[in-house]
Amino acid sequence: MFFWRRPPGFTALEPILPELPEVETIARTLAPQVLRRVLGNPRCFGGKTPQAGREFLPLLEGAEVAGVRRRAKLLLLDLLDVSNRPLIMAFHLKMTGHLFVHPLEAVPPKHTKLILDLYPDSRTSAPEARLLFDDARTFGYCRILRPESLEEWPFWAALGLEPLEHAPEELAAALAGKKRQIKNLLLDQSLIVGIGNIYADESLFRAGIRPDRQGAGIPGERLLALAGHVQEILREAIAACGSSIRDYLDAQGNSGAFQDNFKVYGRGGKPCQVCGGILQSCRVAGRGTVYCPRCQK
Repeated sequence: MFFWRRPPGFTALEPILPELPEVETIARTLAPQVLRRVLGNPRCFGGKTPQAGREFLPLLEGAEVAGVRRRAKLLLLDLLDVSNRPLIMAFHLKMTGHLFVHPLEAVPPKHTKLILDLYPDSRTSAPEARLLFDDARTFGYCRILRPESLEEWPFWAALGLEPLEHAPEELAAALAGKKRQIKNLLLDQSLIVGIGNIYADESLFRAGIRPDRQGAGIPGERLLALAGHVQEILREAIAACGSSIRDYLDAQGNSGAFQDNFKVYGRGGKPCQVCGGILQSCRVAGRGTVYCPRCQK
């Protein structure tokens, strides 16, 4: 395990939710630990877990983990129940949620909300480990549902484009012509998913665009460049296993390292690493925001 080193001059702006790179990293690190494992003995602690789909809890008994993936900021476990029918467990980690594999002999953390035993292949053998969902602040949640019910879930139905699965031209078109501040548009999950405060600020800095500029006033070629920078930033953050500010750890208990590459986020009042000017702090779309008035126009 490695631990987060606070970058020089860094000040966290506000509570942090895992964004696309963090959830993608969790999915990638969790998958080798749970794929093809069989679930059993589900135990829930607290009335909010699962948030919906409690009627499906008995079907987790003997279900096989067929896939682990991400959609927007959701972590999804694709299951096959004992009747070979698909089920989905959708986790939104929010501020302090963790999903990880725990040794059988270890005592679960005190904020554990859900425990599932993990069997190597079937319930005829002994469990090898446990899958735990832990959430100290209790803002995170799990839902259990059938795939055909996804579009009936308003949260899912409202999700926009996956930024790493669409061309920059498509992302730019989603932002174009809208009379809202460009950072507000980047944070709008009905347009493009997975971008939160950190990666919005960093992408806008790399693109040289002020976060408070109206989207409709930004030329198409600059929106196209911004879309490309969004993709670059997200890929770089995934390669660094995400950004660890307070609570984020991947499914192996490791911190991310992309916070060491921040150019603006959390650095208000510090010198710009490009031009040397002083970075300014403000609020855009109700969120703490840092930008360089020299580099961003």
